[in-house]
Amino acid sequence: MYAILDIETTGGKYNEEGITEIAVYKFDGHKVVDQFISLVNPEQPIQPFVVGLTGINNEMLRNAPKFFEVAKRIVEITSDCIVVAHNAKFDHRILRLEFRRLGFDFERKTLCTVELSKKLIPDQDSYSLGKLVRALGIPLSDRHRASGDAQATVKLFKMLLNKDIEKNILKESVKNEPSRQLDTRLIQMIEELPAATGVYYFHNEESEIIYIGKSKNIRKRVNQHFTNDHHKSREIQKAVASVSFEATGNELIALLKENEEIKHNRPKYNKALTKSIFNYALYQFTDEDGYINLKIGKADARKKNITTFTGLQQAKSVLHNIVETYGLCFYLTGLHSGKENCFNYLKTCKGVCIKAECPAEYNERVFEMIAKFSYQDQNILIIDRGRDIDEKSALLVEDGVFRGIGYFNLNYQLNNIDIVRSIITPMKDDRDVRHIIQNYLRKNKKLKIIQFSESV
Repeated sequence: MYAILDIETTGGKYNEEGITEIAVYKFDGHKVVDQFISLVNPEQPIQPFVVGLTGINNEMLRNAPKFFEVAKRIVEITSDCIVVAHNAKFDHRILRLEFRRLGFDFERKTLCTVELSKKLIPDQDSYSLGKLVRALGIPLSDRHRASGDAQATVKLFKMLLNKDIEKNILKESVKNEPSRQLDTRLIQMIEELPAATGVYYFHNEESEIIYIGKSKNIRKRVNQHFTNDHHKSREIQKAVASVSFEATGNELIALLKENEEIKHNRPKYNKALTKSIFNYALYQFTDEDGYINLKIGKADARKKNITTFTGLQQAKSVLHNIVETYGLCFYLTGLHSGKENCFNYLKTCKGVCIKAECPAEYNERVFEMIAKFSYQDQNILIIDRGRDIDEKSALLVEDGVFRGIGYFNLNYQLNNIDIVRSIITPMKDDRDVRHIIQNYLRKNKKLKIIQFSESV
């Protein structure tokens, strides 16, 4: 749990400042679950330059509560939380200063979004909150007011969590969570999970990730783990100390994150992905007459394919669809012996002899099909559902290579490739990734796909 906050002060000499406004958003890693926003009477005058910066003046604070009147609420909303702020050292110092004046020792673990941004979003022109969120397409209203800056920090932190491939932020949060009673821990874990699409992580007592999974309904899937009587499930039930999750908004990103993070973390109870997740592929070759031939064969890492299939039945189903749509012909290789078993191999398609049309006309339909079923050499953005109602996800492919995923606000226009790259969390491209994306695109034909060159 995180307490994401921003504080405005009077300015003045070091360790003599007073708080004029505070905003705290309690954030569970996915949504804000509580909040506290208040002006504060600092019982001292505000420096003129601060008045000009924030718009908060002495008259506005005359009837505002003094710090001792809001101190209890601040303690409550930050308990068992990691304090997150943009320049966290400053905000934490000011809070400790105010509590010391009351004779109270206030101490919280902190995370600084300036330092995290420098690590996870390098090469930005500026890491000031205003310039950084503007570059990342994060909306910011009421700049230099506690609520506006804290809300922008929430959105920035959400992006940083997504970019934290090593899951170091997540692990620190798990360590900070209070321990649970053994007899009720599994039930409590399930109750705190959402019925949302995403990736979930099982942690042991040392906060290590021991299992990673994905689901369209995280709560339902984890409940199945905890109620299953299978030997592996019983082992997991004994070993798990906590469950964390990352909502992805759609199944495609959940599949990609699960694939990458299992390979990266190699959790104890996940089978190592040493074998490919697909078995068959669609290949092409040109015959002596200049016609592009298409064939289905066993997947071979040494050969370049158009697209891949989990099994033979899926491959045949897709082939029939292609024949109907594009009027193309295929044969199955390595699956049957003899040309007599070929599937429409250069004979007829819908009753028309393929050899009756020139190779260029026939091959044009082949290229059209390849562009549809494979994104090789293409520059595309795949737009899908986001994690919230005002958000969309973006998956970036450049020159046929998957670059990563990101999220953007519906009010923000993706009109420049450099801006797109800044919001994208880089991810590895490999054969399994290409299979996941192509398979998802075949099943979800209504996805918004943007073709681009220099700009989006």
